[in-house]
Amino acid sequence: MYPIAVTLLFLMSLLPAAIQAQPNRSTIDSTSNFPLSSCLLSKNIKNFTYRSNSSSSQYMQLLTFSIQNLRFSLPSTPKPAVIIYPLSRHQLQHAVLCLRQSSLTIRVRSGGHSYEGLSYTTSYHTPFGIIDLTNLNRVQVDPSSATAWVEAGATVGEIYYNVAVKSNGTLGFTAGSCTTVGSGGHISGGGFGLLSRKYGLAADMVLDVIFIDPNGRVLNRSLMDEDVFWAVRGGGGGSWGVVYAWKLQLVSVPNQVTWFNIYKSGLIEPLADLVHKWQYVGPSLPDEFFLRTVISGLEDGNGSVSFAGLYLGPKGSAFSILSERYPELRISESDLEEMSWIESTVKAALINSVSDLRNRSTNPKNFFKAKSDYVQTPISKEGLIGAIKFLTKEPNAYIICSPYGGVMARIGGTDLPFPHRAGNLYNIQYMIDWTKANEGMKDSYIAWLRDFYEYMGSFVSKNPRAAYVNYLDLDLGTNNWTTGTSSTVDDLNHARLWGNGYFLWNYDRLVRAKTKIDPENVFNNEQSIPPLSKKDGSWENQIGIAYN
Repeated sequence: MYPIAVTLLFLMSLLPAAIQAQPNRSTIDSTSNFPLSSCLLSKNIKNFTYRSNSSSSQYMQLLTFSIQNLRFSLPSTPKPAVIIYPLSRHQLQHAVLCLRQSSLTIRVRSGGHSYEGLSYTTSYHTPFGIIDLTNLNRVQVDPSSATAWVEAGATVGEIYYNVAVKSNGTLGFTAGSCTTVGSGGHISGGGFGLLSRKYGLAADMVLDVIFIDPNGRVLNRSLMDEDVFWAVRGGGGGSWGVVYAWKLQLVSVPNQVTWFNIYKSGLIEPLADLVHKWQYVGPSLPDEFFLRTVISGLEDGNGSVSFAGLYLGPKGSAFSILSERYPELRISESDLEEMSWIESTVKAALINSVSDLRNRSTNPKNFFKAKSDYVQTPISKEGLIGAIKFLTKEPNAYIICSPYGGVMARIGGTDLPFPHRAGNLYNIQYMIDWTKANEGMKDSYIAWLRDFYEYMGSFVSKNPRAAYVNYLDLDLGTNNWTTGTSSTVDDLNHARLWGNGYFLWNYDRLVRAKTKIDPENVFNNEQSIPPLSKKDGSWENQIGIAYN
């Protein structure tokens, strides 16, 4: 276990030497923040570097290593004044306190997969520092209780690897398919994945948390307000403080699972027929079955659709279920492959081997923009034909449709901040990406995606149009404040533009939790949850209890 009173041992992650090395103090030049340096060094925090050293390869390697969306790696993107790599819970505490003392805005990065770069940049034009959790990546598994303590810098792949190895393949964890995503941000936003129809979200599996609040206090579930414990499990990252470690409930997985990925291309109308039928099949399959579809257009005016499936059982059963429920797919037993659960995570992540689950550099990086939707009523065949035709106009774009149903429909919509449970057939993730050679086309690519999103508006959830917070989308609206600025009632209502979309009826409780844990708005970003200002005379009545 991870008792709060014990400083944990440091386990060095498999990263470039520059991240492991401690910056030489002599490289801190006259433009550096000496009070911040003194504060950090007084707490034995030596793993940090300043922007004043940006001419050195070390600063840029540290900064860009975890930037997954290259839109935010360009010279025009604001750069942090300092990057700090804490090696322990104690160092994490004091990194927060030292940054507060220096009046720098705080950004916390676990894997760098924020779709809008909110974990490592800011559009506020205020000085900021990054606390990077890369070196806090230990995973401690207890097979006897089917639990694990996971430091927030551990990636999803590191969790999968350690859980499988230390349980001899009997246990797994429910989280996303991208294995380089950091668990700190992923679980904070919910964490949907291939096991979610059977077991729910990653956030549904959180039993306890070790958390650093804005005042540097170390809290666990028994020490924190229940609203706050609720909020950190799906209320989005960057609003509350810093998660140091999660205690997670692990799940049972069979010795053999079934995996397949079928690709079809051709005329738009028959592909639309296939997808139209999938809308009825995917969300209603047995809980053990996950069947996702990815849709794109081809330059020749045709379309393409792929169907990736995971079944928690033998391929004979998977074949029988699909043959009965989805004969239009025309699947054969030779399309299905039996393997261990851990091997299926490798297939889903499109990486080469189980050992690559521990590698933070397996995912190719590109420039991209994404948006999301929820579908509650099957889209008509005509609507799908229109969508695929739209996609044929932009071969760099595609949509990923992930089925809900199963246990996702049986967990209450207020149990966690993540509200998208019963009533949702599937989630749509819209994605367009491009290479550096086409960076000059960025504005037209993004404009195209927005037009496509507008076209889809009549087919998806409404009032509000819902979105998944882990697919951050600043098109939905942004805050406009700086560090330490309290919000007004107008700010709270403005934040509903995206807050209601991400969290629906849970938004007000998130505001209450924010006001309790971070009334001074220390942890803020362009789409963070605002606190209610203490200057409002109804403050205590509106949040129910004052934070002490």
